[in-house]
Parts: sequence; C-alpha cells; structure tokens
Amino acid sequence: MISSNDFRTGVTIELDGAVWRVVEFLHVKPGKGSAFVRTKLKSVQTGNVMERTFRAGETVPQANLEKKTMQHTYKEAEQFVFMDMETFEENRLNPDQIGNGVKYLKEGMEVNVITWNGQVLEVELPNSVTLEVTETDPGVKGDTATGGTKPATVETGATVMVPLFISVGERIRIDTRNDSYQGRE
Repeated sequence: MISSNDFRTGVTIELDGAVWRVVEFLHVKPGKGSAFVRTKLKSVQTGNVMERTFRAGETVPQANLEKKTMQHTYKEAEQFVFMDMETFEENRLNPDQIGNGVKYLKEGMEVNVITWNGQVLEVELPNSVTLEVTETDPGVKGDTATGGTKPATVETGATVMVPLFISVGERIRIDTRNDSYQGRE
C-alpha cells in the first residue's frame, strides 16, 4: 500500500484491476476543507490517460512490477523469442507486447522485460542502439553536418532521418526514445 501523499512521477499503482503509472501529481491544500492530491494517471497496459483525485493520506495498492533482463535470440514467424539471462528459459512475445521498440530490435540485444502477475506489460530497449545503414540516397560532395536531413533505412527495417553525409554501410547511433539520429560509430 502507498499513501497518496507519497505519489511521485513514475510510481505505479493498482486501480480497478489494472496498473497505472503516475504521470503528474499536485498536492492541493485549499483554504477551506481537507487537502487532496490531483493526479494524471496513464495505464501501463493500454496507454489511456485519466485524471483522478485522491484524499490526502488515502492509501492505494502499489503495483509490484518485476523487471527481468532478457536477450532477443531469434524471430519465429510473427513472434520474438527472448531468453531469460538468469534461468535460460525462452519466452515468446508478440510485436504488440513489445510496442514501438520492435523496429530497433535485433538478435543478441539485451532488453528489460517488465511483468506484473506474470503478464508482460512492456519491453524497455536500451536508450540508444547502434545499427548499420542498409539503404539511403547517396551523399554528394559538399554535404555538411548542418546541411539538412534525408531518410535512411537501417538493418532492422526502421527508417530514421539522418544528415546528408551518411552513406550505406555506415554504423549510426539512434535514440530509441524519440527515433532520432545521435551520431556515427
């Protein structure tokens, strides 16, 4: 159990049989009446956002999330196979369970799989990945780092906007949180 007074951004709670993450919170002490906490909660499973008000000191169950390090070993049909790095057991996940990060997932990559009551909630990729450019327009002499951007396809099939001087075969670093180019490797 966690008190509404202890809410912070990122805290996960259980409400109505679902897991919610606190996105915003505000402790309010009106001049007349009792204090309360106004929160904005985001569902970890569906991504829906709701606003909810709690009385100050009200307790709610805290969600016990389990984080395991797993390695992506191979893809079988539409499922991605992950190996638990401690028990060496294999788990199969669908692309919708992995989420937006599926476009940067390559074999051998270690990720954090977050579960709640045995159900996979999300897959956390590293903040940045290094991938090889497989397709892009050729660079032209005179293209500079500040000259503009062009689309490039990397080895996993994702498309990223890169500077004009990047060519096929180069390895680039990509921020997986906002799909942006960070630099060459």
